[in-house]
Amino acid sequence: MANFSKSNVPQFSVDIYQNEFLPEGGREVNAIVTVTSTGGGTTGGLPLATHGPGDVPGSPAGAPGAAVVIMVDCSGSMDYPPTKMRSAREATAAAIDTIRDGVAFAVVAGTHQAKEVYPANGGLAVADPATRHQAKEALRRLGSGGGTAIGSWLRLANRLLSTAEVSIRHGILLTDGRNEHEKPEQLRAALESCAGRFTCDARGVGTDWEVKELTGIASALLGTVDIVADPSGLEADFRRMMETAMGKEVADVALRVWTPQGAEIQYVKQVAPTVEDLTARRTEAGPRAGDYPTGSWGDESRDYHVNVVVPAAGVGQEMLAARISLVLPQPDGTPRVLGQGLVRALWTDDMAASTRINPQVAHYTGQAELAQVIQQGLEARKQGDLDSATAKLGRAVQLASASGNDDTAKLLAKVVDVVDAVTGTVRLKARVADADEMTLETRSTKTVRVKK
Repeated sequence: MANFSKSNVPQFSVDIYQNEFLPEGGREVNAIVTVTSTGGGTTGGLPLATHGPGDVPGSPAGAPGAAVVIMVDCSGSMDYPPTKMRSAREATAAAIDTIRDGVAFAVVAGTHQAKEVYPANGGLAVADPATRHQAKEALRRLGSGGGTAIGSWLRLANRLLSTAEVSIRHGILLTDGRNEHEKPEQLRAALESCAGRFTCDARGVGTDWEVKELTGIASALLGTVDIVADPSGLEADFRRMMETAMGKEVADVALRVWTPQGAEIQYVKQVAPTVEDLTARRTEAGPRAGDYPTGSWGDESRDYHVNVVVPAAGVGQEMLAARISLVLPQPDGTPRVLGQGLVRALWTDDMAASTRINPQVAHYTGQAELAQVIQQGLEARKQGDLDSATAKLGRAVQLASASGNDDTAKLLAKVVDVVDAVTGTVRLKARVADADEMTLETRSTKTVRVKK
């Protein structure tokens, strides 16, 4: 384990959990990397404005350390029922109340086009009692009408956020429908232009939106996604989201993985608090090293699963299979190492040692499979392949039970009748509420930590 620490800035630690022993000729090495960020000294929830030579940089002196844009769906469907639009206004007002003084912010109304509702000057306002009051007054004029083109909302948010010289840029996006007034490739292009520019949490209200669409947005922009089936739950959810956003202290952190000559990365996945495959997001970072984006950090801990194939070796030989570093880009182009850990490989003829599976690796391999079989089972159910759906969702029940993922087990019980959780014996329910099915699909990637 290694860590980076300095007073008044986030301290990062990196812990590696693995079974380093391989049988003779063995090549596959698995490791769980736990990254923890603690103790970032903040002023009013913002990164400090001035920094010493070893500090994690926030923003220029005197500038706000964070900026946030709230994108509210104002399409015609938000008026059915009318409580939906009213709840959206109230939730946005609650989020605005949660923005800390000094944070730059804006509100965007999204239909088949995007319009800045506040401050409506092509830029951002700086939060204080007066601007929060003005923003909430502007919300009163929000009405519904028109279509849905989410890519245009994201592009406007990106333009607004780019006007602020801040380290933390964040979006909150609420929709109740599908992206019907824009081609899929237009949304993809918008996501590509926004990726790495800001993070974004996405929320679907009601049950008429597309789960894969919203999860794709949150995934591309390294944010969270969830369903708020009942509009009355929006206010509390928006307040929690904004509180979390206000707790972020350092952005653009990357997991850098170096491997020796002849070794090959099979995958890098975030496995807690949610499953997110980062493998395809690798950017080269020098000889035999690649960076995987992790987004913004506050006081939190996340787990990553790194799988690397190394050259085969004989009994008694040892090698460094991977060096895992947490890095932060600096203005001069040289990244600062915030923490580091080593993944080892040691070949042995001790069968008991080489066949032992590390508990963390076993647990998160199961959690990743759990997310996969839920998604496959629900898709099979939609396609009318009931045998496959039963088998996949039965396996999901078995995995959720074995790993203690009680929240997912409860969601599964609304879609299947559980006969025996230990063996994964289930029956598909004849009728399932749309909200229950969508909640299970949306939250399928949520994992539980290993019980230490």
